[in-house]
Amino acid sequence: MTCKIPESVLVVIYTPAGLVLLIERADAPGYWQSVTGSRGTTEEPLWETARREVAEETGLCATPENLKDWKEARVYEIYPRWRYRYAPGVTQNTEHRFGLVVPAPVSVTLCPREHVRQVWLPWQEAALQCFSWTNQEALRDLPRRMSVTM
Repeated sequence: MTCKIPESVLVVIYTPAGLVLLIERADAPGYWQSVTGSRGTTEEPLWETARREVAEETGLCATPENLKDWKEARVYEIYPRWRYRYAPGVTQNTEHRFGLVVPAPVSVTLCPREHVRQVWLPWQEAALQCFSWTNQEALRDLPRRMSVTM
């Protein structure tokens, strides 16, 4: 097994009205989140990681017009249950934030080995559903992001 790179993306998929897509993890029932994923290689540009993860996890096509690098990152402690995926001794991950705006809620094509359900919620409710503090924080910041892009 190849070790995961401890650098990832978080992609908040949302509508101009502030509805947010959440997907439930297949390996952790009840764990709702936005699109996330690790870099494929250390050379892979973060924007490409975000585009690839959106396509893999939702089937949506991200373009430079609708996928924006928020130019923010957070370092967090990797949950012990998932540390086996990383090199021995790796306990932290750096997560880079992106936003993907879509015109309206759409049904997405989930990757069944990764996610089992989807829901569109107002950003406030979505923030309460997310298990990850970094995801919660990104969603609480969404109104500011939306005012900048409008």
